[in-house]
Amino acid sequence: MRLAEEIEIKLRAAFSPDEVLVTDESEKHRGHSGWREGGETHFRVRMRAAAFDGLSPLATHRAVHHALGPGLVQRLHAIGLDVGGTHKP
Repeated sequence: MRLAEEIEIKLRAAFSPDEVLVTDESEKHRGHSGWREGGETHFRVRMRAAAFDGLSPLATHRAVHHALGPGLVQRLHAIGLDVGGTHKP
């Protein structure tokens, strides 16, 4: 299973998001620190879930990292998060 799929499965299980998109951006970082042949080093996640309504950006990032777990997080070099609630002010 690809790492992007693992990330999406864990996020869906933890947050039941209305929207989740996991993109492997590793090729954009070819030659940079942490890049390795085969990719799966740099990811971007866009997610909207009611579970994040009212949480600070720091709290949402912590929740995502907790949901992914240390074993998966250690396999990444970088993960960019665009994560928030579904509540519209």
